[in-house]
Amino acid sequence: MSELWQEMGPQLWPAFWVTIQLMFWSALGALIWGILLAAMKVSPVPVMRGFATVYVNVVRNTPLTLIVLLCSFGLYQNLGVALAANDADFTQNNNFRLAVLAFILYTATFVCETLRAGFNTVPLGQAEAARSIGLGFSQVFGLIILPQALRAVIAPLGSVLIALTKNTTIASVIGVAEASLLMKEDLENFSDQILVIFAVFAVGFMIITLAEGAAFGWAAKRWAVKR
Repeated sequence: MSELWQEMGPQLWPAFWVTIQLMFWSALGALIWGILLAAMKVSPVPVMRGFATVYVNVVRNTPLTLIVLLCSFGLYQNLGVALAANDADFTQNNNFRLAVLAFILYTATFVCETLRAGFNTVPLGQAEAARSIGLGFSQVFGLIILPQALRAVIAPLGSVLIALTKNTTIASVIGVAEASLLMKEDLENFSDQILVIFAVFAVGFMIITLAEGAAFGWAAKRWAVKR
């Protein structure tokens, strides 16, 4: 047990820190891309609606592991698209950013559908009143519909973030040194202590996800739209 802790202990925080960074940047990007997709889905332009519908249906129903591998092998190894500077940490940084890109592309579809449900909570008369005074689609969407929809779906967005946090474990397939990759290495080196290793990493992920759930639960109550 002491040998396991000597090996695993110093690496725990760095590994979970990578997981937290993956979650943060992916969540930020997915929120931005998800809002754009949601806007396209309710846009008056047929081409934009069609693109958003096809994108969401295709990507949401594609396994996340496949999307991560496509970003790694397709973008970098086949097309030569690099997302990091060519230095000593190139491989590590490039794989991290490719994983973030994959999570953004995938998670944004769930953000989009969550926001679309939020749009239904905004009274139709508000949008009609805004259009009657000459506001365009972007103004109606950005100033009236989106702010209320975001406040209405804070709790569901928290569920999307928790799912994203758990999905970050898939980044290990392209060598990103997050928590699950460390767990796999420890399982290989200390196969006689599987339950202990699983328990340690399960507690780590529980701390992160429970904190996220509590934060979004508080925010949902704090900023809920009063009807």
